[in-house]
Amino acid sequence: MALASASPTTVYFDNAATTPLDPEVLEAMLPFMREFYGNPSSIHGHGRKVRAVLENARKTIAHLINAAPAEITFTSGGTEADNYAIFGSIQTLGLTRAITSPLEHHAVLHPLQALEKSGAITLHYVQHDALGTLNLAHLEELLAGQPRALVSLMHGNNEVGNLNDVQAISDICRQHQAVFHTDTVQTMGHYRHDVQQLKPHFLVGSAHKFHGPKGVGFIYRNPELQVRPLIHGGSQERNVRAGTENVYGIVGLAKALEIAYRDMAAHHQHIQGLKDRFIEKLRAGIDDVQFNGHSAEADRSLYTVLNVSLPPSELNEMLLFNLDINRVSVSGGSACTSGANAGSHVLTAMNCDPNRGAIRFSMSKYNTPEEVDYAVAQLAKMYHREAV
Repeated sequence: MALASASPTTVYFDNAATTPLDPEVLEAMLPFMREFYGNPSSIHGHGRKVRAVLENARKTIAHLINAAPAEITFTSGGTEADNYAIFGSIQTLGLTRAITSPLEHHAVLHPLQALEKSGAITLHYVQHDALGTLNLAHLEELLAGQPRALVSLMHGNNEVGNLNDVQAISDICRQHQAVFHTDTVQTMGHYRHDVQQLKPHFLVGSAHKFHGPKGVGFIYRNPELQVRPLIHGGSQERNVRAGTENVYGIVGLAKALEIAYRDMAAHHQHIQGLKDRFIEKLRAGIDDVQFNGHSAEADRSLYTVLNVSLPPSELNEMLLFNLDINRVSVSGGSACTSGANAGSHVLTAMNCDPNRGAIRFSMSKYNTPEEVDYAVAQLAKMYHREAV
């Protein structure tokens, strides 16, 4: 499954940050970069032709997540979609309370904290344990007293890979008349989503996380809610999001999600096999290696993400740099130490040891077992152990 240009000595394990574009997706996009250039808002033939393609893409995405086409709005990506859900619901519905978790992506935390700072809302955080498991009983407690609130909790954590029980969260929100927004950026294209079963008010996806183009995403909005636009200036996207649509990006988004659903079972099996290999090799090659959160548990974490905790060492300060020198691309970061560094807010919230190094290996359908072995060998070499 490796790309033709991939080599065991130049490896990319940062797919949670972004994924390579699928060649099938590029082929679908090219005609809309070359000959089909009409503005979809124009009423002439050039515009109508492109409008039809854009609406077909909307229908494809809606069908895959079991929504109606009118419930899908295209955005510039996950961050804009999260901001639309948060600011739109707070400002339109007059909500004065919001509930989230300190483990959320900054695309959720920063808008909510900005609203709190402005005095628009009171912000509460759901408790969690040392592994990052959310305390849903605490969520119920927060909602029981003043039920009308915005609840924003992700499906899969982008750093440690923990999977939250979003169905249980949605059911709790429904019982307490809360508005439920879930960031599914890391799980869209890797797990199946059915909004009729889940019943969220907002659900978000971003194309570049599942081998689509950057700069395009979507938000599902439950028809129960009518919220104000985040961007003004035109009537595009049914007056929800002004601005000329990124047509070839939207075509790529729909094609990428279609491919992801088509091949999901095979890709899941392949990538889980890589993750299992990583765990086995790391345990054999490095003393005192651990895994943050539920990262090493197949049934409780994203199969695409493995967050590795390395023993305290002076090597940890240059860990990512040294891997990059050895042509292994990953991301990571230790827990913050009282603001002394800009480490991981997720690991800090989980009270992980700031002296331990952390690496996030995130895998895709294009990675190979040989790349896993090479990455582990480079890491083990740094820790003066021979890889197994």
